[in-house]
Amino acid sequence: MKDLARILGLWRGRAAWLVLGAAISLASLAAGVALATVSGTVVAAALLGGAVSASLWLRVLGPVRVALRYAERLATHDATFRALADLRVWFFRGLAARAAGGLGARRSGDVLARLVGDVEALDGLYLRILLPVAGAVLLLPVLLVALWPLGADLAIGVALLFVAGAFLMPAWARRLAQGGGTRVAEAGSALRVAALDAVSGIREVRAFGLEGRMLAAVQAREAALFSAQQRQSGGLAWAGAASLLCGQAALVFLLWRVSAVAGVVGITALFLASAAFEAVSGLSRAGWLAGQAQAAAARVIGAAAAPPGEIVQQAAAMSLPPSSALRFQGVRFRWQDDRPWVFDGLTLDVPQGSRVALLGPSGSGKSTLAALALRIVSPASGCVTLGGVDVAQLAAADLRTRIGMLNQTTHLFSDTIRANLLLGDPRADAARLWAALDAARVGDMVRALPDGLDAWVGEAGAGFSGGEGRRLALARALLSPATILILDEPCAGLDAETERGFLSTLNDLDTTGAGGARTIILIAHRLTGVERLDRVWRLSGGHAVAAAA
Repeated sequence: MKDLARILGLWRGRAAWLVLGAAISLASLAAGVALATVSGTVVAAALLGGAVSASLWLRVLGPVRVALRYAERLATHDATFRALADLRVWFFRGLAARAAGGLGARRSGDVLARLVGDVEALDGLYLRILLPVAGAVLLLPVLLVALWPLGADLAIGVALLFVAGAFLMPAWARRLAQGGGTRVAEAGSALRVAALDAVSGIREVRAFGLEGRMLAAVQAREAALFSAQQRQSGGLAWAGAASLLCGQAALVFLLWRVSAVAGVVGITALFLASAAFEAVSGLSRAGWLAGQAQAAAARVIGAAAAPPGEIVQQAAAMSLPPSSALRFQGVRFRWQDDRPWVFDGLTLDVPQGSRVALLGPSGSGKSTLAALALRIVSPASGCVTLGGVDVAQLAAADLRTRIGMLNQTTHLFSDTIRANLLLGDPRADAARLWAALDAARVGDMVRALPDGLDAWVGEAGAGFSGGEGRRLALARALLSPATILILDEPCAGLDAETERGFLSTLNDLDTTGAGGARTIILIAHRLTGVERLDRVWRLSGGHAVAAAA
């Protein structure tokens, strides 16, 4: 249950709302049971020809019950929505902070399933699990006290059946749903992955005539999801039936015993017990939801937790140094303990205002070096310094205002050109936006569009060619206040002519930024001969070797 406990710990900031909702919910439950009990007293008195003296209580409890139920819905649902919003924010921040180079090994469909489906599975944790259980805990001693005058054996017998229906059967349902919840969540995730693959790769699917195969894959995963849901629903039905039988058995037992008791007390006790069992009739479903929530909590926490090699040290509160000189000193790093060292004593100096190229084949550590500079990951030994200060002592948010990055998978959001550019600097005015576009040699293209800066980019930049999209991303990077700009394979996927034009644009960039001379770090497999560079380093065997520019 530690995963559920951790989820509840994330909701500490909403404690006031959660406690208020719980208090109103219990008050509403008490009013409902009291209303049923008083109603039983009135009915018994009427049947036995006695005086009806509880009508005033009925007039009071009826409106109070309605008002409390309405207030309960407002308070508990508001508390739930606030808590779920906090959970989604925590999940996204954890994912964003720890996903070096994007999602890494995580599949986008699986992340979507956890962010949407698994978080939604947790929406019943407070409203449909904790509150009903709290109500059952409140009702148990009330039943014992109310039934004890009719006989200790009667009170204990009804209480035991209440415990079975309100606690034991839901616990059984939770165990059934725990394993089934994992299967349902994984099957749902697999279905989303297959559907997203089919949709995002629709051109290749059509080109190779794979429509039937992709449809069959989606249908197979849909069938697996349906089968998992069916097995889980069967377990819930058995648990619900057992819980219902406990309630019916308690009422039969109570009828048998109170039939010999003359007077109002016996009938009132029957109404009280009926209301109590009715109030906890949904707890078997709460147990089933608890099993689902437990599986969902494990998946949510697992997705947002740091995988091996991505554990970042906590930074001390130090201000940024005035210099932007970047240095890697004796750095050793590997992504996992069972993997070889990416860097084994790497030492590298990048002076402020220089243009540097880092070359090497795939797997040589070029992108890892950028992750170390941005403090997305931390070295096992050695250090990375900015202006002579270890980046581990700088706040990550401050560090990333000094270091900007443009990589081969830079994403353009489905929004306007203006909105995409403002990610670089939200305070930039139109003049600065046009200056950045002109510096990236894409200003004339944007001016030719009917809507100019307000033209729609399209999903993932679908409205532009690869070269145009890359230049828009470059303009966005140039707007940032960063004095170090890391270009990680910025020409990947571009044709030779577009690549030469893009690199020519980089050669002519003004390297003077708001914070002084801007450093350009170009990460590439090879040089094309058109780059204007001060230094060239080749990464090999975990070290950096100087090469001719």
